[in-house]
Amino acid sequence: MGLVTGEGDNYAILTDIEGIEDNYGDMDFKVAGTTEGITALQMDTKLKGVSLEILGKTLNQAREARLFILDVMQQTISSNRPEVSRYAPRMYKIMIDPDKIGSLIGTGGKTIRSIIEETKTTIDVNNDGTVLIGSPDEEAARKAIAIIENLTKEVEVGGTYTGKVTRVTTFGAFVEILPGREGMVHISELADYRVAKVEDIVKVGDEITVKVIEIDNQGRINLSRRVVFEELSQVPGAKVG
Repeated sequence: MGLVTGEGDNYAILTDIEGIEDNYGDMDFKVAGTTEGITALQMDTKLKGVSLEILGKTLNQAREARLFILDVMQQTISSNRPEVSRYAPRMYKIMIDPDKIGSLIGTGGKTIRSIIEETKTTIDVNNDGTVLIGSPDEEAARKAIAIIENLTKEVEVGGTYTGKVTRVTTFGAFVEILPGREGMVHISELADYRVAKVEDIVKVGDEITVKVIEIDNQGRINLSRRVVFEELSQVPGAKVG
C-alpha cells in the first residue's frame, strides 16, 4: 500500500504501488494475511507520522485487495495438489554420521563433485552431518541420496550386499560391498560345494551377492556367498549371483 500527500489534508491511498510511486510517495506499507485476518505488517514512511484515519483506511483498502487476490487464487487452485509437480524444484535433507563426511567429500572434493556431475543435483554438507540435496528432478535426487547413503552407511554383520570382485587370490576373492569397503570371501565360502580354484567361480569385475558373516577385531570383513545360496535355496525360483 502507498500514500501520496498534498497540500493541507489532501491525500490518496494507493493499492499495489510500483517503483515510481514508491520513490515519490510518502509511505510503503506492506500488509500480508489470509481471509481470517492480518499475519504480518511492515511500514516505511517519509512522514513524521501517519494519522489513525489514514491508517484505518489503508488497512481497509488492503483488506479489500487481499480478499480479491485470495478469491482469484481460490478459483484457480481450491486445494493443495496431492503431489508437487514433477518439474518443481525439490530439496531433500538427510543426516549422516559426521565422521563419514570425509568419505562423502573425498580427497579434494573429488567424490562429492562426481556425485553432483553424475546426478545433476546440488549437494551441501554441514558439519553436523546434515546433507541437503537439491534438484528439479525427483529421480535424480533419489539417485544422489542412494549414492550418499551407500557411501556413508556402516557394514553390518548379517547384511547382504551385491558387490564387485576387485581381487582374486588362491585362498579367496575380495569384494567391494560398499564404496571403499572391501571384504573377503574365503574359497570355502564361495559356493555350497567344494571349490578347487577361486577362478572357477569368480573373476575380477564380476558382481556377486554375499553376506557379512563376521567383522573381526581388526575391522576385517568376512563374507560368504555359500550362506546366500543356502538361504535362497529355501525360496522357490530365487537365484543368486
